[in-house]
Amino acid sequence: MTAKFELFKDTAGQFRFHLKAANGEIIAASQGYTSKAAAQNGIESIKSNAATAPTDDLT
Repeated sequence: MTAKFELFKDTAGQFRFHLKAANGEIIAASQGYTSKAAAQNGIESIKSNAATAPTDDLT
C-alpha cells in the first residue's frame, strides 16, 4: 500500500482530510473546510507543492 489521502466530513459538518502513510499512520491532518471542493483544492495544493517545499529548521 502507498500513502493516500482520506477525505471525510467531521461531526461539525466540515470537510477535512488526512494524509496517511503506507502503514496507515496519519502523517498530516487538514484544517476544516466548508465545502468538499475547497478540501479537494487543499489536497491538490499539497500534491503540487510538497515535493519542492523547503525545510525551515527552527531548532
